[in-house]
Amino acid sequence: ACLSLLPLIGVWRGEGEASHPSLDESYRFYQQVTFAHDGQAVVSYESRSWKLAGEGGTVVGPAFREAGWWRPQPDGGLEVLITHSSGVAEMFFGAPRNQTTWELSTDAVLRTPTSEDVTAATRLYGVVEGALAYVEERATSEHELQPRLSAKLERVVG
Repeated sequence: ACLSLLPLIGVWRGEGEASHPSLDESYRFYQQVTFAHDGQAVVSYESRSWKLAGEGGTVVGPAFREAGWWRPQPDGGLEVLITHSSGVAEMFFGAPRNQTTWELSTDAVLRTPTSEDVTAATRLYGVVEGALAYVEERATSEHELQPRLSAKLERVVG
């Protein structure tokens, strides 16, 4: 059931950029993403990131953190559940575009009373020349979907 996600399995690390009208300022980040499979018909997902400063990319503190499940469906589609440490939970639906690209968009966004303002999101992941690249767009109550995160990560395990 998880063969369509096989190219994602492993630990990925690299840098990216966060930029969105809802952020106080744009920033660079270092990120580690893990896609793992334990024999069930799901793939677990975990992402940790740290803000970077300066030319050398010195870590200055935590950025964002999220975890979830990628659930392949018999029709080839994907159900993806992601929870954020900021109090947001997103339910994405999507599908592989091809063997190394996956496109997702939210069907539902749940927020705690103190969470970030998020109303919708899309994500595009791709394994390009051995690296995992992605772009996330996010909408808020004041902004239409706009790019928020992008990164290029190298596989370090898997």
